Amino acid sequence: MEPHIDYGILDDARQIYKDVVNELFQRKNVVACGLGYKITSGKPTGKLSLVVSVTHKVPAVELTSEDLIPPSVSGLETDVVETGRIRALTAKDPRARWRPAQPGISIGHRDITAGTFGLLVQREGQAHILSNNHVLADINAADLGDPIYQPGSADSGTSDDRIATLSDFEPISFGDAAPTCRIAKTLASGLNWMARITGSTHRLQTIQAAPSLNRMDAALALPDQPDLVIPEIVGIGMPTGAAEPVLGQEVQKMGRTSGLTKGTISQISVTVNVNYADRTARFTDQIFTTPMSSPGDSGSSILNVERQVVGLLFAGSERVSIFTPIQRVLDRFEVDVITV
Repeated sequence: MEPHIDYGILDDARQIYKDVVNELFQRKNVVACGLGYKITSGKPTGKLSLVVSVTHKVPAVELTSEDLIPPSVSGLETDVVETGRIRALTAKDPRARWRPAQPGISIGHRDITAGTFGLLVQREGQAHILSNNHVLADINAADLGDPIYQPGSADSGTSDDRIATLSDFEPISFGDAAPTCRIAKTLASGLNWMARITGSTHRLQTIQAAPSLNRMDAALALPDQPDLVIPEIVGIGMPTGAAEPVLGQEVQKMGRTSGLTKGTISQISVTVNVNYADRTARFTDQIFTTPMSSPGDSGSSILNVERQVVGLLFAGSERVSIFTPIQRVLDRFEVDVITV
């Protein structure tokens, strides 16, 4: 049975969350903020709270007042949860070659280790493979048309295992963007002109400081031949459609590392910092579940018990798994889930 949610209380909580989320990220060890049911003595209380995730818990006496998470914010109770550092899920465990390939198995851009073939979707009558940017597009480094291997390179995939080409991806922002301010461009151009006529070899370059707010880690690949892929998810079956994730809902996934696992949605509307090697990207409006993934499961589709797709997995830690609501991804790429 799905948990009962008072949407009036939920709307009020979302507003409080929006008002304080940026300030909470300034506090020590905070890696995520979201809404979830408060946990007391290891058990959910059913009371909606502002969940603040930290890399590790520190005794209150060792924290300054600026870093201490208050017991409540604007009447909304807080719950501090230790999740560890959040990372993109990549790995090097070997997995087999499948023909036809299907969701739940090893796949990846030629220059990455391996991730998971998440879902088969349809765009303009053609089937496409859906997974993560960091699985199919090498964290923005790839070019459209680059080869996709199944299995991924970490699973002994080579050019002989090419199955598709990269067709589209949503770039991941790490905080900088191309400059758009004409005043800044003009000022830099003038100062560089003065530098040239005075003999200086130094030049100025404009950079726009942009907030690293991402809404998904997602990409598409077009199979080289239609018969190389099928839509049935290994261990789960055919998806029956798409649906919105619900707080407290039981979900499942099939991934190339941990296989078929189940979990529970523990937080919604989450803003979270995710580590990609030596860089960090901030994502907004994501979903946390109880731990149900391992490195290499990135790109897995998340389904409810009715086999409706509710999300696309892309990150996690030892204590949480993180996914993006699927409808946002489908809308971005203008695709539909291929169903029964």
